Amino acid sequence: MHFTKMHGLGNDFVVVDTLTAPLDLGAAQVRRLADRRLGVGCDQVLIIGAPTDPAADFRYVIYNADGSRAEQCGNGVRCIARYLADHGLAERPELVLQGDAGRVRARLEADGAVTVDMGIPRLEPAAIPFAAERRAPGYTLEVDGREVSIDAVSMGNPHAVLLVDDVERAPVATLGPAIESHPRFPQRANVGFLQVVDRTHARLRVYERGAGETPACGSGACAAAVAGRLRGLLDERVHIRLPGGELVLSWSGEGAPVWMTGPAVSVFEGQIRP
Repeated sequence: MHFTKMHGLGNDFVVVDTLTAPLDLGAAQVRRLADRRLGVGCDQVLIIGAPTDPAADFRYVIYNADGSRAEQCGNGVRCIARYLADHGLAERPELVLQGDAGRVRARLEADGAVTVDMGIPRLEPAAIPFAAERRAPGYTLEVDGREVSIDAVSMGNPHAVLLVDDVERAPVATLGPAIESHPRFPQRANVGFLQVVDRTHARLRVYERGAGETPACGSGACAAAVAGRLRGLLDERVHIRLPGGELVLSWSGEGAPVWMTGPAVSVFEGQIRP
């Protein structure tokens, strides 16, 4: 099996192109590929194939390192667009990509960055999904005997966002997995810890569903920008600094899509027996 190792701000991927060589990976094979000692090593495995949607140019499937399937990944979408361009498969700078969360648009920028229309945020609890009687400005979770305040957002995948005073000291390692698997998130959740620096700058760490804390999470940055703007703390355009680097997010408000711009880098190519 031929693969390409890529990353977006350190959030790393094994990219497999099945356009010319069909391949069906099982959960155990995904876990082996993602294993940093026994395989290639990555946060997610990205599979590129032919679309089933006639309005899309390509289709992608995302698997977390634990073998579970993910609906969306912002850093992954940027890497897919960059892969298609680097391998001569993108005939124009704007692409329509079909994923489990629906269609997204990706634009290849002249400086090598990729801009992605990540879609309209879903805020109704049933659409996230999140167990709540009705939509609210914020929610309280019972976690390990104490109450934690969160915002709940779907960017095609479920996110919990917590405001913190200092992202460096945020309890990511303990609260992250506890909220990820909280029973009020029936499909589990990505958990973002957001520190607002000023109205156009923020810092973020994310404990990703099925992967643990990663250097960057694109959909998590989108969810954080939405939560911060809904709380009146962030402007329409914001720079979010993650451990792996910076993303630029733009969201004009409810009913509008979130736009994300950031890098996508190829590291190496190789072959492995899955």
